[in-house]
Amino acid sequence: MSTLTKMALGAMGRLRPRPTRGESKDSIPLPPVEQHGGLPLMEALARRRSDRDFAPTPLPLPLLSQLLWAAWGINRPDGHRTAPTAVDCQEIDLYVALPDGAYLYDARASRLDRVAAADVRRVTGYQDFVDEAPLDLVYVADHARMHLVPAAQRDRYASVAAGAIAQNVYLFAASAGLATVLRAWIDRDAIADALGLTHDQVVLLSQTVGYPKTT
Repeated sequence: MSTLTKMALGAMGRLRPRPTRGESKDSIPLPPVEQHGGLPLMEALARRRSDRDFAPTPLPLPLLSQLLWAAWGINRPDGHRTAPTAVDCQEIDLYVALPDGAYLYDARASRLDRVAAADVRRVTGYQDFVDEAPLDLVYVADHARMHLVPAAQRDRYASVAAGAIAQNVYLFAASAGLATVLRAWIDRDAIADALGLTHDQVVLLSQTVGYPKTT
């Protein structure tokens, strides 16, 4: 679907998901994460970039598991994460839009839990490439977990946390030879409807990830 068509549908409140491609599962167990290897940090930083051309090839489940752990996984026995949050609110929920459905990443159980049996990728942004890229991440802040943060500051604090997670994705993508781009030009209301979010949950950003398209 073209960008102009999406913008028109969004203005009318009619930007909708597509039916799933393939079987939509209630949950997807994620393989164990290998916490070693990859590029040295300085090399990953040197290769970090935004790409907007993606091959439709799906990411293998072990690679997806590594990506999600790098983004927002648990890296210590006390439950702390690979990215920081203010007063350890851990208010960011990471949603994963795949061709066979939309899922919520459960870092503690190391699995994806389905929240929508629909292909919501086209809803995650106005750009045309999000429709066919294999994976779109959606960063959602749950303000109900932020009771220790002043209400007027919650959006700012959550946006900082989402930015830290997104940079983790960038560095993992650089290390693993993947393409990614962070996106703020999104229809937040359409995404919230597609994912079935509550009023306490605020859509912040989306990020597309996949293999780079080769010519």
